Amino acid sequence: MASTTVFKTELLDRQLREVFDWSDDKTPVRDVLWNYFMEKNSRDTLKTEKEMLPFMKDSDEQIKKFIEENIKH
Repeated sequence: MASTTVFKTELLDRQLREVFDWSDDKTPVRDVLWNYFMEKNSRDTLKTEKEMLPFMKDSDEQIKKFIEENIKH
């Protein structure tokens, strides 16, 4: 029997404004992170994909902390 890894990504699918009271941005958290890394990596999709992978396993609190420290606008 094959095992399946299930990622809990509900937070990543929510709009930024639903997660943070300081934001009115309707962009999903996943897209905000993607855009951040794309800019950081000079639009290198492969590098961005690599940097996004940990967020699939991180806790909601870890993701929120990262956004607060790096992306908050």
